[in-house]
Amino acid sequence: MGKDKLLVETAALAGEIMLVSGAEINRVETTIQHILDLAQGKEGANIVLSTGIYLSLDDPEGEAIAMVRRVSDRSTNLNRITMVNQVSRELCAGKLTVSEAYGHLLEIRDAKIYPSIAASLGYVGTCGFFSVLFGGDGLDCLAAMVVGICLAGVIALVKRVQLNDFCVETIAAFFVGAVSLWLNNYAHWEFNRDTVIVSGIMPLVPGVVFTTAIRDTLNGDYSAGVARMLEAVVTALAVAAGVGASMGLFRFLMGGEYLW
Repeated sequence: MGKDKLLVETAALAGEIMLVSGAEINRVETTIQHILDLAQGKEGANIVLSTGIYLSLDDPEGEAIAMVRRVSDRSTNLNRITMVNQVSRELCAGKLTVSEAYGHLLEIRDAKIYPSIAASLGYVGTCGFFSVLFGGDGLDCLAAMVVGICLAGVIALVKRVQLNDFCVETIAAFFVGAVSLWLNNYAHWEFNRDTVIVSGIMPLVPGVVFTTAIRDTLNGDYSAGVARMLEAVVTALAVAAGVGASMGLFRFLMGGEYLW
């Protein structure tokens, strides 16, 4: 692989990892451009959308190098974004060669930064601590943590089926509501159902996506901002639909009696 080709590959890989991890468009474009600017006497350009990356490196004395990367998977991983930024800074400062930077980026892309048990504990801790934040007592916190355990298990199982994000969020929210109502109505745990259900769905709320959408819009990337805003709205609707379905099911099972 030629030197310029490797540089373009490195820029594309860095942008892809950042975009998949939930970075705002302006940050992705800036990182790619800094890497492309390392090609002396050649002009690099890039356009980043929420679903793809387009970049090129023009050589006045030869053929231009162009590349397109399709991005379909998206998540939120600020740690991975930070790691890519660090590699980019070291590359631009001359502390890393292009081949070394490319190797580090491959490791970042393929590494499983958070093991499954850590992700599961994150769900449990988030649900429990949010119940305290919302004014719940010790029993509310314990119930929310139990709901968090069920939420982590459901998400892990549903993702193995490879359903789309809307279905995953809907099913997960349904189980949050169903487990909370079952514990309260049939296991006779005397806790605040509002607090536990709201705490249980907090890991599903697209807060980071919504914030990124606002930042993209303020930076002038309107297409990406609108796309991410719509993604956040659809996710919120999926969560609401799942919880609403669980409440409707339990109301039916209780003979139409109002749950609260």
